[in-house]
Parts: sequence; structure tokens; C-alpha cells
Amino acid sequence: MEIVTHFVNDSIEFYKWSLSIADKRVEKWPLMESPFPTLAISILYLLFLWLGPKYMQHREPFQLRKTLIVYNFSMVILNFYICKELYLGSKAAGYSYRCQPVNYSDDVNEVRIAAALWWYYLSKGVEYLDTVFFILRKKFNQVSFLHVYHHCTMFILWWIGIKWVAGGQSFFGAHINAAIHVIMYLYYALAAFGPKIQKYLWWKKYLTIIQMIQFHVTIGHAAHSLYIDCDFPQWMHWALIGYAVTFIILFANFYYQTYRRHPRQERAPKGGKAVANGSSAVTNGISKAEAKQAAAENGKTQKKGRSKQE
Repeated sequence: MEIVTHFVNDSIEFYKWSLSIADKRVEKWPLMESPFPTLAISILYLLFLWLGPKYMQHREPFQLRKTLIVYNFSMVILNFYICKELYLGSKAAGYSYRCQPVNYSDDVNEVRIAAALWWYYLSKGVEYLDTVFFILRKKFNQVSFLHVYHHCTMFILWWIGIKWVAGGQSFFGAHINAAIHVIMYLYYALAAFGPKIQKYLWWKKYLTIIQMIQFHVTIGHAAHSLYIDCDFPQWMHWALIGYAVTFIILFANFYYQTYRRHPRQERAPKGGKAVANGSSAVTNGISKAEAKQAAAENGKTQKKGRSKQE
């Protein structure tokens, strides 16, 4: 018991010390004063993962076509804004892509970059809705380990990033990821329109490839910074490398299972393809087969007077 007490006390002291070296510019920003709001949202997310399927088990799935269209286009706009702000802010501040220490000053460009990174962190919380939509539509098989791991860890880890390093080298990974998410959510938004649009969306496979390239580039950038001894917290670089490696393994496994081991399953009927949302490992569009199924379900439920609307 004494060992546990010492561990708790040491942890509390370490947390207090870490707050003393945190970025003072962001401490009063929404959700940044304490980690508990972020952790509470993440715990609620995990609870919904458990309770949501139970609630929907004996209920008809929601279609949510219009909701998905609005949501995905909103995410396109948000990620484009983040990408644009990071690019313009870093360019105005004269950022180096080789080594860029964090500048904790109130310089207008530095604050602009910090604000863009905060919006990036917030977007990871908004992306929890990807899972909510899956469950409400009873797409339980799409809530894979990769999907949950990606969504839950990104929101929590980026709170740490914004709290201590809202600038400097942090802009690089967020900039690339936001740009990729513009393409991804545009794909999902178009796919949500149905089979008439889906037949033109032949590039699902390449989204996964782009994501894996992103992780390799991120590892290379962090390793280069370590090699030249860049004035940026080294533990952050090592953590980023380890984290990116887990994604490479998970996404490579998804790519193999989807496009190599079972390539024929990717051949959808003419006019529609399975589409993805949140990460390339999960879907959030409406395929032609799904549209036919939804039409049949709607016809059946209308006869019983129990059809569901958005």
C-alpha cells in the first residue's frame, strides 16, 4: 500500500511540474486547462461503443444520408481551414521543414499556428461522430480495432501536443494529415450521394496508400530531427515514431486483407462501390447494394407504420 501511495504522490508532483512548463498561451483555451474534459469525452465515446450496439440491436438502422453529406462536407471545410492556416502561418513565420523549435511568444504568426493546431486537436474529437454514425446505421462490423484505436488515441495525444508544443515541429504532421483528410472527407461526402456518384469514385484504394506514405514521411521527418539534434522535445519525436509504426502495421494489415487477400470482394456492382470514413479501414458511405437494402427495409417498415426518418 505504501508503494501505491508513493506512486500516486509522485505522479501528482510530476503532473504539477509538467504544468509549470506547459504552453501558457493555450492554458485558457477551451478544453486545454485540464485533461479531464478530453478524457471524459473519450470515456463517453468508449461507453457509447459498448451501449450503442445494445440500444440498436432490436431497432431499425437509421439511414442518415443527408446527415452524412452535411457532416462530411463540414469536415472537408474544417480540415481545409486547418491546412490553410498552418501553411500561411508557417510561411509567414519562416518555419523550417528540417528543424523548427517551438516559439512560445505572442507573435501573431506563432499564435495563428497554435490556434490552427488547436482546431486540429478539436477536429479529432469531432471525428468521434464517425463511430456514432456507424452504430446508428448498424454497421457494427466497421467499428474495427484500427478505427477505435485511431479515433480515441488521436484526440487524447493531441491534447498533450497542444498543451506543451503548440507550434514548431508539431505543425508538420498536422499539416500533412489535415491535407489528406480534405481528400478523404471529400470522397466520403461524394459517396454519400449514392450509386450515381459512387461509380466515379475509383480511388478508395489509393486513400489507404496515401495514409501509409504519410506515416513513413512522418517517421522520416522525426528521425531526421533526432539525427541533427533539433531543439525540440526528443521524447515527443520518439513517441511519434512509435505511434506511426503502429499505424503502418495496422493499415498495412488492412490493405492486405482488403486488396490482396480478398481482392474480389472489392468488386462492387456497376454503379456503386463500398466507401470509407474516419480512416480507410472503415466505411461511411452508401453503396448500391446498401441502397437497395435500405429501400427494401423502408418499404417493409412503412407497411408496419414504423418507418424511421432522420
